[in-house]
Amino acid sequence: MRTLTKLDVDSHRARRELHDHIQGSGPLARHTVDNQSQRQAGSASFHESAHKHVTGKAAYIDDIKTPADALHVALGLSPVAHGTLTKLNLEAVRQAPGVIDVITFDDVPGHTDIGPVFPGDPIFVDREISYAGQCLFAVAATTLQAARRAVKLAKLDIDEQPASLDPVAATEREEFVRPTHVQERGDWQATLEQASQHIEGELFIGGQEHFYLEGQACIVLPSEDEGVIVHTSNQHPSETQKLVAEVLGIPFHAVTVEVRRMGGGFGGKETQASPWACMAALFARRTGKAIRLRLPRSEDTRATGKRHPFHNRYQLAIDHQGVIEGGEITVIGDCGYSPDLSDAIVDRAMFHADNAYSLGNARVTGHRAKTHTASNTAFRGFGGPQGMMIIEAAMDDIARRIGEDPLTIRKRNFYRQGRDITHYGQQVDQIELLHTLVDTLEHSSDYWSRRKAITSFNAASPIIKKGLALTPVKFGISFTAQHLNQAGALLHVYTDGSIMINHGGTEMGQGLHTKICQVVARELGLDLDSVRISATRTDKVPNTSPTAASSGADLNGMAARDAASKLRERLFDFAAEHYSEGLDREGMRLEDGMLIAGIGESERRIAWGELVQTAYLNRISLSEKGFYATPLIYYNRADGQGRPFYYYAFGAAVGEVSVDTLTGEYQVERVDILHDVGDSLNPAIDMGQVEGGFIQGMGWLTSEELKWNDKGMLITDGPATYKIPTFGDLPPIFNVELLEGHPNSMASLYRSKAVGEPPFMLGICVWSALRDALSSLTGYQVSPHLDTPATPERVILAANAIRQKAL
Repeated sequence: MRTLTKLDVDSHRARRELHDHIQGSGPLARHTVDNQSQRQAGSASFHESAHKHVTGKAAYIDDIKTPADALHVALGLSPVAHGTLTKLNLEAVRQAPGVIDVITFDDVPGHTDIGPVFPGDPIFVDREISYAGQCLFAVAATTLQAARRAVKLAKLDIDEQPASLDPVAATEREEFVRPTHVQERGDWQATLEQASQHIEGELFIGGQEHFYLEGQACIVLPSEDEGVIVHTSNQHPSETQKLVAEVLGIPFHAVTVEVRRMGGGFGGKETQASPWACMAALFARRTGKAIRLRLPRSEDTRATGKRHPFHNRYQLAIDHQGVIEGGEITVIGDCGYSPDLSDAIVDRAMFHADNAYSLGNARVTGHRAKTHTASNTAFRGFGGPQGMMIIEAAMDDIARRIGEDPLTIRKRNFYRQGRDITHYGQQVDQIELLHTLVDTLEHSSDYWSRRKAITSFNAASPIIKKGLALTPVKFGISFTAQHLNQAGALLHVYTDGSIMINHGGTEMGQGLHTKICQVVARELGLDLDSVRISATRTDKVPNTSPTAASSGADLNGMAARDAASKLRERLFDFAAEHYSEGLDREGMRLEDGMLIAGIGESERRIAWGELVQTAYLNRISLSEKGFYATPLIYYNRADGQGRPFYYYAFGAAVGEVSVDTLTGEYQVERVDILHDVGDSLNPAIDMGQVEGGFIQGMGWLTSEELKWNDKGMLITDGPATYKIPTFGDLPPIFNVELLEGHPNSMASLYRSKAVGEPPFMLGICVWSALRDALSSLTGYQVSPHLDTPATPERVILAANAIRQKAL
């Protein structure tokens, strides 16, 4: 029986406190324990909106009240994937009941290209149609039903042309959205030529729909002069501010973007929430009315990009023990019709093509293929998971070639002393932590005794085969675009001692706002009930970076800490000068709502409220801004070398599966996870991130299959045809632990580590375990080819293929 940890106790207490403890709908930071010292950063406080989530009081875009005359928007989407729009007759649309306005490409007063980084994303189709679901026009009407009926009255003449849907063929034709990039270190060609053994393979890695619970949605209100106020479900308010302003042809300061929370994002609202805000803003300025725009699920799925599918291949030189000496890896990202964020996403796939293993003398090449599908975009992991998959496939393949357990091969190839430099030139720090983490999980999960039992079971079971795999994660933390590694915060202390914090990050359910409140409470020695957080707004903290790359807490937490610490020092200076008894400035501290100076008999305590009130009466500023920029990072794209990441987060997972080799159906029986978060900012939230990330990663690799027909129309556009994991897919045994006692070696926020994206790749263990089960059909002599998602159909095909190889 598993012993209860401190985290279990805190979690139980949090659930108990939630019971019958519902308060108002204001964004108040809550806590899990009675001891004040455990309410701050480092403690297991529950989500600041937990009460509102479970009672339905949390306000999303659809909950925002608008004037009675607000208009509703529907979109006219392309029914073909590739062609030329020769005629767009919208007379019947304009005359339809309830229609107030219709806009097309020609009605845009400012920029018509809203590409986030590189051009290539027209707000509406002018002539060339690039994917099925691309927006041709938009309609604003008095009701949503009227707008949707009117859209169907459009008369389109389209010269349809064949759609390019194969990224490999596009690569061979050199059809790219951005140039190919190469990273190399050492003489990889000579290493391949002189190697005693070669091994090679290829793998298709499917994409993934974000399937956020709250779809793409926004409300736009016209403001004074030429401006607009935009309420949007959005991970990058500042970018939306910029694009709305450019589309309207007005200054940035005339646009205010506000985000209180999202009902999920996962990267799908980093760039692809902006087009809808731009369209709604156009209507708001043209009509002078409030505008609501929310995409129905099927349109949302067809009109927006996904996780990039990848076609990867490797050729490696190995020695007689299966240790990689060098080689070549090629990754081909299916980018869709335009660049969007694909340059950085394929870069990150290249950065993570090594995962936790030293490649030796190696070249990694990344292609950005252009196809006639929606422009693929950011998704949790940002290309890193797709890059890791090819080297994890290679580890399994090497194990079968050498005749040893895959875990043994993985451990031999880990980064280690003398082999601690990546193919892009960054030294991997905390190498021992990686080894310690894997060794700890290896023992706590009883890997070797289970391996023995599974081998015996498979020998006696001709149909049902079990599989076991332990896979590691090494994930680099930082935006690969250097300028995005910055954040700001704005802190106000009011005269009653209460505090309002605002920062540039956005809340999509991941608990960022909770952690920021905890940081401020810790810096000022206060109870969390004293700290509120306001909606993210571009008129409070400007020029913000997207909440992405697992950096929300790292960047915005440091900015909030900077603001709080500067204000704290100002109050210390004031107190030392103001109070007649001459308080000891050097020994001052804020604890339990008190300013404490001196020790022993000379100790003096001043209540926080008294300190603040006195400072105000003496005209001391009680507001402060904070700023943070990640140090040390750089990347020279010309030579493919640098230090793109501030640090690495590590993790490992053990997956066990049972496979029916006659039907391809399988069950995930048990999962054990040990994950590195440094000194956790909030163990309860971090645990939730690890658990949720794993399940989402497992879904990507097993059940979530995107399918297009030959014409390029997405046919998996809703929950009836696209299968995300459900409660029933949880492993019956699911052991998750955070690695304790290993603070971040870099000067991060309280020595914590990011936890948003790294756990996603823990799901690779399930795919590897499926391959292990199938390999048992040949006595573990042959490594099966298993593309992802590893649906039962793919599993049965792989089982049949490996049986043929064994004959």
